[in-house]
Amino acid sequence: METVADKRVVVVTGSTSGIGRGVAELLLSRGWRVVINSRSDDEVGESMAAANDDMIYARGDISHPQDCAQVVEAAISAWGRIDGLVNNAGTTAYVELDDIEGVTAEVWHRVLDVNVIGTWQMISAAMPYLKAAAPGRIVNIASVAGLRPVGSSVPYSVSKVAIVHMTSILGKVLGPDVLVNAVAPGLVDTAWTAEWSAVKENVAAAAPLRRVGQPQDIAAACEYLLNTNYTTGECIAVDGGMRLVV
Repeated sequence: METVADKRVVVVTGSTSGIGRGVAELLLSRGWRVVINSRSDDEVGESMAAANDDMIYARGDISHPQDCAQVVEAAISAWGRIDGLVNNAGTTAYVELDDIEGVTAEVWHRVLDVNVIGTWQMISAAMPYLKAAAPGRIVNIASVAGLRPVGSSVPYSVSKVAIVHMTSILGKVLGPDVLVNAVAPGLVDTAWTAEWSAVKENVAAAAPLRRVGQPQDIAAACEYLLNTNYTTGECIAVDGGMRLVV
C-alpha cells in the first residue's frame, strides 16, 4: 500500500490554466503531489494550491534559469523528490506563415527562449532528482505544428519541431534512468483558442473524432506517459485524427 511518503511528485509548468491546469488536476486526482507553476498568475496558482494539501504553487518564468531552479527547489523543499516533469509552459506569436516580414528577431527570441530554451532549462534543473527517481519521467508538450507545416507562426512551429527532436535525443541518451516522451496536441479548447470559432467548426467537421480537443484529452496522454515503463523518445499526437485527413 502506498504511504504518504511514497507519493510521487510531479512538476507541471504553465499550469494555472488550459492544458497545464488539466494535466495538474488529473494527476492530483490520481494521487500525485503536484507543483503548479506560472509566470505571473499568482492569485489563481495560490488559490489552487490552498485548496489541496498535495499541491503547491511556484511562480517562475522558465526562460530564466534561476526561476527554473526555484521551481525545482520548491518541490524539493516541500516533498524531497521529483518523479515527473511535464514541460507545458509555452508562448506563441500570431503571424501568418507566409508573412516573412512580420516575424522579427524579437519574435524568434521570445518564442524560442520560452518554448525551447525554457524547456531545456527545466529539464536540466530537475535532472538530478529525476535520475534519483530511477526512473524519472519527462513529458514535453509539443504540438501537431511540430509534426506538420501548420501553426500560429513559423517560430512557434519551429519551436515545437525542436521539442519533438529534443525528446528523441534525450530518450536515446537518458535511459534507463529517465524516460522522455512528448505529447503533440491538435486544436484544444482553451483560452488561447477562445476566439477561433470558425477554426474549431472546421476541425470538428473534418476530424475523424468529430470534435476539437479538451485539456483532459491531453492530460490523459500525459498520465499514460508518466506511468509507462517501456516507452521513451516517442511523441504521441492527440489531435482527433486530423493528421490523417490534412
